[in-house]
Amino acid sequence: MTLIKSISGIRGTIGGHTGDTLNPLDIVKFTTAYATFINGKKIVVGRDGRISGPMVRDVVCGTLVGMGYEVIDIGLATTPTTELAVRWHKADGGIIITASHNPTQWNALKLLNSEGEFLTAADGAEVLAIAEKEDFDYAPVEKLGRVIKDDTMNQQHIQSVLDLRLVDVEAIKARKFRVCADTINSVGGIILPDLFKALGVDFEILNSECTGQFAHNPEPLEKNLQGIMDKMKQGGFDLGIVVDPDVDRLAFICEDGKMFGEEYTLVSVADYVLSHDKGNTVSNLSSTRALRDVTEKHGGKYTAAAVGEVNVTTKMKEVGAVIGGEGNGGVIYPESHYGRDALVGIGLFLSSLAQKGMKASELRKTYPDYQIAKNRIDLTPETDVDAILVKVKEMFAADSEAVVNDIDGVKIDFPTKWVHLRKSNTEPIIRVYSEAQTMEEADALGKRLMQVVYDMQ
Repeated sequence: MTLIKSISGIRGTIGGHTGDTLNPLDIVKFTTAYATFINGKKIVVGRDGRISGPMVRDVVCGTLVGMGYEVIDIGLATTPTTELAVRWHKADGGIIITASHNPTQWNALKLLNSEGEFLTAADGAEVLAIAEKEDFDYAPVEKLGRVIKDDTMNQQHIQSVLDLRLVDVEAIKARKFRVCADTINSVGGIILPDLFKALGVDFEILNSECTGQFAHNPEPLEKNLQGIMDKMKQGGFDLGIVVDPDVDRLAFICEDGKMFGEEYTLVSVADYVLSHDKGNTVSNLSSTRALRDVTEKHGGKYTAAAVGEVNVTTKMKEVGAVIGGEGNGGVIYPESHYGRDALVGIGLFLSSLAQKGMKASELRKTYPDYQIAKNRIDLTPETDVDAILVKVKEMFAADSEAVVNDIDGVKIDFPTKWVHLRKSNTEPIIRVYSEAQTMEEADALGKRLMQVVYDMQ
């Protein structure tokens, strides 16, 4: 069982001993610390479809009421819906109850500021410090807060997507798309059908019931998506669409049943946006070089940020990026908001396909073809991650072709390939991502670094 405390919130498995897992006592402590830090009057709460969601929501909302807050409970809602709801309600912050792509036994509290954006590293550290002290003050009976339910946010989110300047609703309707979507038995099954209807898209939903009983590993990677890929191979669909449990990650499957490529979600959307609005882009260090290539083709400048949505959005603001995100299928479009949003990604991607009159497979062939190997190493209590990173840097110090970047773990850039090793913020693992012109070369580079870790464990 695991409890992970980080600047972005608290995440863990449900059940077990206090302090070791995500349990009611720890939920109360961290919710109280967050409410103390916010020092406001109103907080929005939304949750994905996880089995533990109602329990966690009740504890969170009860704690906030005990702190004197007005709680806007928007119910079953995506992460981007909750982010937008903070702004629309003019709230002081928000809590998203979701463990994103983690399996069903996990849940988490993701913490937002008054802009509906994730807390900065400094703010997150302050919340952790407040939680550690446990020096809390709760409201007297006459100043207790209250819970107000609002079930209108999903429709408002959909309308905000339709209103985006580059979402070409008429062109999408004219193409008469037929899509197949896998919503993993979470909140995507609630909101995506309404989005498709509004866009005039015919659809079939796999794993549509929001039960929290995930039909497969919820991370939208090819190895987990055989069901929808087989469905696409049967024909009759223009596009396959896959989201994670909180609908901030997005992957596409071509009409022939082959993966469009999770890394190429952002690349394709950025290409469409840049063809209309010239500007800069940002993605994280673990994302494909194809975004850099597409950005430079349009005359813009590409910048890499440390992994983590708040790091990407911070860099996007610094460089004035018109589009950005992460290679895990996260699209961040500032004209909507500074958060990964699968609904926005769907609207922009379908607009691109409609305007270009292309099939998904044809569009994919227009982009540079890089291959990324995504490996992981489970951590043990004895693993010394810092020593591993030092060892990796020493390995490549004398290599004249290697450029070492250590702002987030260690990334080694070569002229035609790269490898990135870093400790995950969301799971007790080390992620090893590597990219080259063939999968064999990428995987070999990643396995070389993985062996360093195994040798030191």
